[in-house]
Amino acid sequence: MRLPRLRKVALGVLITAAVVASLLLLAQDQVTLKLRSETGAGDPHHAEYVAGLLGAQLTHGNRFAVLTNGDQIFPAMLEAIQQAKRRISFETYIYESGEVAGAFTRALAEAAGRGVRVNLVVDAVGGSGINSDDVKQLEDAGCRVVRFNTLRWYSLEEANYRTHRKVLVVDGDVAFTGGVGIADHWKGNAQDEDHWRDTMVQVTGPAARLLEGGFYENFTEAVAEAMPELNGVGPVRGDQGAAFVVRSSPSGGANDMKRLYLLGLAAARRSVDITTPYFMPDESSRWSLQDAANRGVQIRLLVEGDKTDAKPVKYASRRYYEELLKLGVEIYEYQPTMMHAKTFVVDGTWNIVGSSNFDNRSLELNDELNVAVSSPDLAARLLEDFDRDRQHARRITLEEWRQRSLWSRLLEQFWALFGEIF
Repeated sequence: MRLPRLRKVALGVLITAAVVASLLLLAQDQVTLKLRSETGAGDPHHAEYVAGLLGAQLTHGNRFAVLTNGDQIFPAMLEAIQQAKRRISFETYIYESGEVAGAFTRALAEAAGRGVRVNLVVDAVGGSGINSDDVKQLEDAGCRVVRFNTLRWYSLEEANYRTHRKVLVVDGDVAFTGGVGIADHWKGNAQDEDHWRDTMVQVTGPAARLLEGGFYENFTEAVAEAMPELNGVGPVRGDQGAAFVVRSSPSGGANDMKRLYLLGLAAARRSVDITTPYFMPDESSRWSLQDAANRGVQIRLLVEGDKTDAKPVKYASRRYYEELLKLGVEIYEYQPTMMHAKTFVVDGTWNIVGSSNFDNRSLELNDELNVAVSSPDLAARLLEDFDRDRQHARRITLEEWRQRSLWSRLLEQFWALFGEIF
């Protein structure tokens, strides 16, 4: 009796291994992109150049405010909701019932009660923590609440594709985007390991209209019928704050987000400062990092440390540390709590902010949304946070890294096999 049972177990293991191997093979990039940039990040025409390559609409006259951690982020977002007069478009990956969700539920319901049109998109997986009381309160007030890509038995192949976008647009004039979801672990000021470090950027100006357009992309996918509403294109007020929006999704545009990052590395002439959790560079990204380092660009990478919500991804990420350290890349692991901010600054002037991590899941699988901005002022503000965060981070040196345990090396090698689907 044991032999047939062992054969069944062995067969099951082989089938599982074959399925996993097939998924990993399918996830591998078919082409390694090797991009260089005709313009440097500080060139006056750089934003126009990149926007043209990505087919993005370039806007001017935008203003940006960096909001650091929940103490700054949530009050600003709630105040915008409370001042809404016409409509609120809100999309988030996580909406987890608790104190923060309660405050947003009340504010959105009150806005709907004032006659404001409120549309809310929540990812069906990331937003599974929203309870029925919050949904009922929102819907009873007149809010339209929709789940993105609800899991169904007949479409399990779609389960891996989520909306990771975080965007709030109020009256088409002011918008917020970044890494923060609606949950209590984003409260406070990253004061302990239970409260995450994160960043949102408030956008005022014509780029807010493009962010709302990104919201409607997912909203119209999630509802049976929709009539998107956008503000008209107004006169340009000043030529500062040149910005455009890039969206990614598995069905189209994913490579545009990836090219945005690769072109950012290609445009660097002096420095690249990256803050990201779940750092997982593919062949294209590693080539671009190497090419920039070989040009003499100073590259600094700030990532989460052992305080992370995805330890397998952390191990997989560390698989590439030695390769990067040999190139001269400075690597810092944030120590106090989970580092969840996503910022990318080139030469102190070119900025990428939004929901996307520097990993394959964000650049190839998820629906993401980023804003690319030419602004030394925004860069200076982001780098202010970057330098402050570095003071609470552990710098990884090549000599130290080579002394890590054999067990750590084995974990890195194993989890790196899944890097393309993390």
